[in-house]
Amino acid sequence: MLPPSSLICFNKPYGVLSQFTPEGRWRGLKDFIDLPGVYVAGRLDADSEGLLLLTNDGKLQARISDPRFKMEKTYWVQVEGEPDEAALAALRQGVKLNDGITLPARAQRIHPPEGLWERNPPVRFRQSIPTSWVELVIREGRNRQVRRMTAAVGYPTLRLIRAAIGPHHLDNLQPGVWREASASAG
Repeated sequence: MLPPSSLICFNKPYGVLSQFTPEGRWRGLKDFIDLPGVYVAGRLDADSEGLLLLTNDGKLQARISDPRFKMEKTYWVQVEGEPDEAALAALRQGVKLNDGITLPARAQRIHPPEGLWERNPPVRFRQSIPTSWVELVIREGRNRQVRRMTAAVGYPTLRLIRAAIGPHHLDNLQPGVWREASASAG
């Protein structure tokens, strides 16, 4: 049993939903987290990986997941191709999507993240098209936003990992593993 106002950092593997109940081919959080009374604060698509926060405090859950609080989310994005400065500048200015223009993001090319785990199943590669990594920091949470943003500037997402939510980071947390975090940092 967790103390009141607890916060859990979980490294959600590929193929796991941001809910406890499995659906179709996707697994649920119950396969990894057996803690009564905790709820997901925010979402991460089944085909995305990385940091997911859970809490047993409804007010903390709302503060983390409500877009009005604009908590920064940092993503490591493996894209098809090698984005040029024009593509990165477009991401920084805001990208036109079918549901409106995104808020400006922080975007930069990065080396493959250190200590990165293999994805299961592996990302598809095409020998004729190189891949590269971009770090993207956003303050919104539209449906599949990062994937739509990179596609809009001509670089489709192959792999998407959320590395941080506000002050909370993956650090060396391995896929499928969780740890308690300080709720006061959020």
